[in-house]
Formats: sequence, structure tokens, C-alpha cells
Amino acid sequence: MLSVVLGGVRARWASFLGGFLALALGVGLLTATGLGLAAALDPPAHAPERFASSPVVVLGQDRLTVEVRRGPGTAPVSRPLDRPQPVDIELLRELRARWALRQDPAGVPRPDAVGLDAPADEVRAVVGGRALVLTGDERRRADPGHERDGRELTGLTALLGTTGGVAAFVSVFVVASVFAFSVALRRREFGLLRTAGATPGQVRRLLLAEALLLGTAASAAGCGLGALAAPPMARELVARGLAPGWFTPAVSGGSAGWPYHLAFWTGLCVALAGAAAAAHRASRTGPEAALREADVDRDVLPPGRALLGAGLLAAGAGLLLWTYVTDPGALLKRKTYTTLPMLLTGGAALLAPLLVRPAARLLPVPRGGAVGLLVRANGAASVRRTAAVAAPVLVTVALAGTLFGASEGVALAKETEARQRTAAPYVAEGPGLRLPAPEAGAVVAASGPTSLFVRDGAEALVKYGARAVADPAAFARLARLPVVAGDLRDLDDRSIVVNEEFERRRVGEEVEVWRADGSGPVRLRVAAVLALGTGDNGPYVTRAHAPGTVLDRLESDRPLPGADAPAAAPPGGNPAARTGLRLLLGLVLLHTVIALGSTLLMATSARGPELASLRLAGATRAQVLRAVAGESVLAVAIGTVLGLVVTAAVLGTLAAGLAALSAPVVLAVPWALTGAAAGGCALVAVAASALSAWRPAR
Repeated sequence: MLSVVLGGVRARWASFLGGFLALALGVGLLTATGLGLAAALDPPAHAPERFASSPVVVLGQDRLTVEVRRGPGTAPVSRPLDRPQPVDIELLRELRARWALRQDPAGVPRPDAVGLDAPADEVRAVVGGRALVLTGDERRRADPGHERDGRELTGLTALLGTTGGVAAFVSVFVVASVFAFSVALRRREFGLLRTAGATPGQVRRLLLAEALLLGTAASAAGCGLGALAAPPMARELVARGLAPGWFTPAVSGGSAGWPYHLAFWTGLCVALAGAAAAAHRASRTGPEAALREADVDRDVLPPGRALLGAGLLAAGAGLLLWTYVTDPGALLKRKTYTTLPMLLTGGAALLAPLLVRPAARLLPVPRGGAVGLLVRANGAASVRRTAAVAAPVLVTVALAGTLFGASEGVALAKETEARQRTAAPYVAEGPGLRLPAPEAGAVVAASGPTSLFVRDGAEALVKYGARAVADPAAFARLARLPVVAGDLRDLDDRSIVVNEEFERRRVGEEVEVWRADGSGPVRLRVAAVLALGTGDNGPYVTRAHAPGTVLDRLESDRPLPGADAPAAAPPGGNPAARTGLRLLLGLVLLHTVIALGSTLLMATSARGPELASLRLAGATRAQVLRAVAGESVLAVAIGTVLGLVVTAAVLGTLAAGLAALSAPVVLAVPWALTGAAAGGCALVAVAASALSAWRPAR
């Protein structure tokens, strides 16, 4: 058996090259993202910056801890504050009486942290529960960028996890497609093996052994490729501001072992899973297949593939509708519009053979001359070949359209909503703004960012990003918020403007909140309720409940220094999301190129007798090449149309979700991007088919 497997791989190395490259690329990306995830989940140790020379640091409380209900009892829940609380003055006095204190910055009456050169146990005995005593690596909690680093690592974890998941999905799809088409081209070979006495089990084991050999070699190569790619990937993430400056993945030792194991065994399982269905089908080939040759494909959609495709399609559509009905706001989240389209895409790709013949007949094909007739007839007759080319194009166009269309649509909806939020003709934005000198008759509404902590029922503590208003009367005159109940003019130091996400959202009800510095709780009356929108509508409080807030937005009915027309963040303002989407699309395009090239090289190389017959019938070499290229373009067009159908379903549901949230409905179909993806696929398909047909068409 082993000699037969090795001989078959040597003889058909070109047929296995596409699957090998796709799998090695997928495993390499899994390895690189896994090493990045390992470094993000277990960050490498780095020295504290602010108090590097102090062995002990006393830090004001930097988290709010509240008791919430857990089952029959209660349990503490903590949420990070916007900034640490100042150290108590009395505590500072006691510490100075015993030790010399280091303070950064110097001269601040109530610093949030001080450094000491003293025994930690003695410092803890003095501090008690009035502040935090940090030693060793924990001293980094006093660094100004500590919380920012945590947020960047959280975003980086999501980015790398999503990238690894899509890499696994695309690799499974491409490898399975290459194996399935390769088996379809080898029907006569399997018939000869059966005629020579091979059992169905031996045929099945032969294909699985080929997949095992391919998977082992490709996974090992991919692990090496990922180890080489991880350091430059980390440097690029740091350069784009998506990871802390000290971030670097370790390619060996420590926690670097599990990414290699995960990527290698995933790649091997992908190869075996991709070959399993094809091996089962090949094992059913009878000896008569050695004597039969058909020009029209039959039984192109096995029951198992049809069931899996229909299940994925139904699951994707059902989850989209369920999310729209139960939680339309989730449709705006990257996790949703990244994962759910993959179910629809996978289902449509699996069912592609069922749609090839109708699509080939419906799509416009030049009817003049024999070439157009051959293109349409061969496209409808050779369903396996057409579907094998259309499926990766479908995946590329669908993922490009859904990922970028949803991301741009959400960003544009946020931008439009931000512009509609004010009636002021002049807006100035930026950190550290100051109120201008009062001018007779001028209305200036100033606000700044803050945070509020609110109980969600009795079981959770939620941190909300809020806005603090300096002048409630001016704010009410210039704001054009989507109020569904109450009146913005009722906002004062004893009230709050909430949105529909709050549990207590009836006008007149009281909401218990903690401020950004952890002070509270205070009970504020609901003055008005806003529609949820894209998630940036409220809550709003006055500056009395926003200690330490710095103004970053001025709205006025008169010109202001540095003011302009109402502005908002540009579309796609999240750099991590944009970088992740570009990485995903590049990955999908590369896999598609590999799949198209390998499929068409295999398919055209097996059509030597057919192309020779065309020449004997009087076709010129140019006509044969045009017919082969036209069939490839037709297959690409079918995949493009099916990908656009998936895109329309996802973006249509997103538009319905925006409408349900009372947010601006903005559709952003990335025509240029999907067109470029389809055009690139067409170029690769034409080049691969024409090159492989050049010699047989002589």
C-alpha cells in the first residue's frame, strides 16, 4: 500500500500541489496567530516604567467592587475605573512619617500612586484596605498605559482569534474541494483498481493514506512558515498601534508549544476530513468505471453533501433572522458579521453543483459562432469542473462583500448618526478644549467623556461610556437626539438621560449609579430615554457626576476658534477591525488563487482528447483557447453571482437591524472591492486554463 501511495503522489504531484500549498498556508497562519495569541494571553514580563526604582508602590483603588447576587448568596464583582483614585491624604501623611516617598508627577497634592523603598509587609500593615500595595510585576498597574495595554491586548486577541478561525474555514474548504475534484478525475483509475481486485476499503485507505502524507508534510511546512512569520507580524501590529510597544511572540519555549501542536494537528485533521468524503465516494466506484467515459456529469451532489450544505445554509439564515428578532444590536458587532456569513457561504458553496446548470443557462453568454455554444454547453455539462471553479470565487466575493460591506455600513451609520445628533452649525472636537468667553446671545454646549457603573438587575455590574454635559440648558437647545420618552430640558444634577439598553428606563424612575472614580452610589432620576441606535446614544449626565472629565467637544450656534461643520469619525475608524478585514481578505484571495490554479490545471490537463477532437473537427488553436478561457470566465461569473446573493442577504438583514434600532439605514456595498476580487479571480482562471490548454490545443 505504501509503495502505491508514494508512487501515486510522485506521478500526480501537480494534482496535490494546490492542496499542499493551501494547507501549508492555512497551518502557517494558524501557527503565527497562535503564537500571537499565546503572547497576548500570557504577556511576556516587562519592567514597570513609572516606579521602576521603587520596590513597593502604593496605588489608589483602581477598581470598583460591588456585591451582586449569585444564586442564593452574593459575590463581589469588579470593574476597572477610568483612572486610579487619589491616595488618601491621611495615609500619605502616615507613610511620609516612616519612609521617603517617590512621587510622579512631583508636587501633586493628592497623587494616585507613590513609590517606597521599604519592606512590603510593613507597608501593608500601615495601608490596610485604604489603598493597594504593589510589588514585582504588579507595579505595572501604576503605569499610565497599563489599562490601554490591556484594551489593546483584548482587541488583539479578538483579531487573531477571528483570523485563525477564518484560516481554518478556508483551508478546510479549499483542501476538500481540491480532493473532491481530484477524485472525480480519477474515476477510471479507481475502476481499474477495482478490476484488478482492489476492495472498496483498500481504495478508501489509499486516498486517506495520500491525505495523511499530504497533511503531515504540509502541516510541518506550515509550522515552520508560521514560526518565521510570527515576529514580523508582531512588528507590523505594533507599528499600526494594534499591540503594545513591548509586544513580541516567543517562537520557542514557555507557552509557545501549544500553538505548534494546535496548528499541526488541525492541519492534519483538515487534510483527513477533506479527503474523507472523497474517499467514501471513490470506494463506491465499480469496475465498470474503467470502461465508461461520460461527457455529462451525473450524481454531482451526493446526499451527504446536499444535507450538509442545506444544514449550513439553514443555520446561517436562521441565526441571522433570530439575531435580528431578538437582539438587532448584535448585528452591528464584528463577531456577528464575521462568523455568520461563513455559514451562509459554506452552505452555498456546498450546494453550488445544484445551481451550476440553471445559472449557466441564465447568465448571458455570447451566442455568435461555435465558441459561445461550446462555452455554454460545456459549462452546463461539466458540472463538477464548473462548480469546483465557482465555489472558491463564491467564498471570495461573499466574504469580501459581507465583511467589508457590514463594516463600512456600520461605520457610515455611526457617522450619519453622529452628524444628526446636533443642530449646531459649528463643532470643535479635541482633548482639552476650554469654554470660550461668554458672548451675548451665543449658545455653547460643552461635553466630555466619562463612565458610569450601573447594576443590571441584581446579578451584574455594567460599565457604560457616557457623556458629561457642562450646561444642560445649552445642551437641550442644540441636541437632536432620538428621544423616545421624556424631555432633554429636564436634565440636571439630580437626573440622567438613559437609552433603551438600561433596565430601568421609564421616565421618573431612579437609577443607582457609581461615578467614573468609583464614588457613589447615587440615585438619579430618569429625565429622558433615547433610542439605542448604533450604541453611542447616551447615557448623559451633568459634570457634577463626572469627576476629572476633560472637555473634548464644543457645539455652538456662533463661530468658534478651531470649529467646523459637525464632524464625526470617518468610516472604518477602528484600525484593528480594518487591519483584520484586510488580512482576512488577503488570506481568502490567496487560497482562492491556489484553488483556481490547481483545479484548472488538473481539469484542463485531463481534457487532452477532448481538445484534440476539437482541432480535428476544424477548430483553430485560438478558438480552442477562447472556448477554454470562456468556460473559466463563465464559472467565475457563476461564483460571483452566488457570492453577491449571499452578500445581499447579510447586508439586507443588517439594514433591517439598523432600522429596528432607530439608527440611520446606510447600505455600503463594496462594489469596487468585490469587482476587483471577481476580476482577479477571472484573470487567474483564464491564465491557468489557457496555459494548461496551450500544448493540448496544438
